[in-house]
Amino acid sequence: MIGNPTIADAVLDRLVHNAYRIELSGESMRKQKAVTTDQTTLA
Repeated sequence: MIGNPTIADAVLDRLVHNAYRIELSGESMRKQKAVTTDQTTLA
């Protein structure tokens, strides 16, 4: 994507500097949705 490693590092620094870290617990929504989709296709 970004060919220059220095530019890529600078872009990531900007993104991470302004980011919030949110820790979640519990099952993945993707897993829950996959199980629901599997059950509806079997019915």
